[in-house]
Amino acid sequence: MADTLRLVVPADLAGSRLDRALAILLGISRSEARALVDRGVTLDGAPARPRSTVTAGSILETGVPDHHSVLAPEPVPFSVVLEASTYLVVDKPPGLVVHPGSGNRTGTLAAGLLHRYPDLEGVGAPGRWGLVHRLDRDTSGVLIVARTEHAYEVLSAELSSRNIKRIYTALVAGAMSIPTGTIDAPIGRDPRRPTRRAVVSSGKPALTHYVVKRSYPGHDVALLEVRLDTGRTHQIRVHLAAIDHPVIGDHTYGSKQLAVRSPRTFLHASRIEFTDPETGSPVAASAPLPADLVAVLAGLGEGASA
Repeated sequence: MADTLRLVVPADLAGSRLDRALAILLGISRSEARALVDRGVTLDGAPARPRSTVTAGSILETGVPDHHSVLAPEPVPFSVVLEASTYLVVDKPPGLVVHPGSGNRTGTLAAGLLHRYPDLEGVGAPGRWGLVHRLDRDTSGVLIVARTEHAYEVLSAELSSRNIKRIYTALVAGAMSIPTGTIDAPIGRDPRRPTRRAVVSSGKPALTHYVVKRSYPGHDVALLEVRLDTGRTHQIRVHLAAIDHPVIGDHTYGSKQLAVRSPRTFLHASRIEFTDPETGSPVAASAPLPADLVAVLAGLGEGASA
């Protein structure tokens, strides 16, 4: 560990424990991250502990893990929705992991981005060059990528300030009696199942808004437009499950016994709105519902508009 890595904490990891943030940023396990902390990690210049909390823009300085590998470019398929000199908006396919992590070292969107845009190297955090935020493996849709360090800092700050509008499409179980609403409930680690998240009083603030776009009474499901104010891990899935309307196809927070089947979690990042980091002009980008989810809706028939 003769070399030292300098990492900038992105907005989507704000509020995380240091060992979790370090594990995600370096693509290592939590136990490997804790071992690094034991060997000496600083947070904004001060010695850190595994339980230390990081904020957006925090600077972590750490030794290099003994088996740490540099992100290598790979030809990974994805679509580009918008391409500017300082940022990209990409359409992430379902099933694609966004950046390397424990158990997913290769074949990630980050590797595909570096293969197509070599200039991303050095922007943001190692192992996830250019990535301003992320989506779960099963979730498809739009994602912002910064192409310059200035754009990365501006967009990360905008995300942390909740100025980036993220809109999702979700198919949920049950008829929604309230056509529009807000779920304001803190999310934290599930005390009974540590690999999951749950609504817990000790969790971090989380705010989710929804609007029913279409109902399918014969199948007891509803199609929602969902907007995030915060970006907690699994936030939409946890919040909707908490009000007894789990996302169809979500076997982690939903039920495997639902009549409607989906090949994956029916969740798609359909639209994103933000400010151009250079010009200050408003930008909006959308991605159509992928074919696998279109097929699910086709099997439900016409339904009824809300």
